[in-house]
Amino acid sequence: MPNFLLFLATSIAITFAPGPDNLQVLARGISQGRAAGLVAALGFAAGITFHTTLAALGIAAVLRSSPVAFQILKLAGAAYLIWIGVKALRSQGLATAGDRPRQPLSTVFRQSVLGNMMNPKVTLFFVVFLPQFVDPHGAQAVTLQMLELGLLFMLQTVVVFSIFGLCAGTIGGWLKRRPRAGVWLDRLAGITFIAIGIRVALRD
Repeated sequence: MPNFLLFLATSIAITFAPGPDNLQVLARGISQGRAAGLVAALGFAAGITFHTTLAALGIAAVLRSSPVAFQILKLAGAAYLIWIGVKALRSQGLATAGDRPRQPLSTVFRQSVLGNMMNPKVTLFFVVFLPQFVDPHGAQAVTLQMLELGLLFMLQTVVVFSIFGLCAGTIGGWLKRRPRAGVWLDRLAGITFIAIGIRVALRD
């Protein structure tokens, strides 16, 4: 995997960027404690396997049907990353996690998995994101490369989201004391996405 470090750095930046999933992990941790935050983190990470499988099968089919279509998809992915970056730069910050009713940990896990699986935007993201790091002429099959990338993304999500869940109280308090912090987090993420999108677009 020649782009391993770039993929890992990009994945971590994406996972840290303010979004509905990590905010829900924070909300669970704040309202129900560290155990609920950790379970929610594991649930959202587990849902990634669904999107990875769909993306891997779909991209493999596209590559078999037309290498040109694969290149078009890569350019579309680069444009999508840049669009995410511009959107993050224009963001006004994120809302802090609010109160949630207490629920059994099994319910928290199930809701987190289903919440991730039922979000079509996540599937779209994986369809345009993972191919940027696939070598269609490599020794490994495209489907296998995609599954490996998806597994790596899931593992780093477990680590990052677990930090969010375990430190939910501290992070939530910090955000409440610094309402502008979300704006700067979004700007940092936006610059990262735009830079990566440009790099992908210019890569042979």
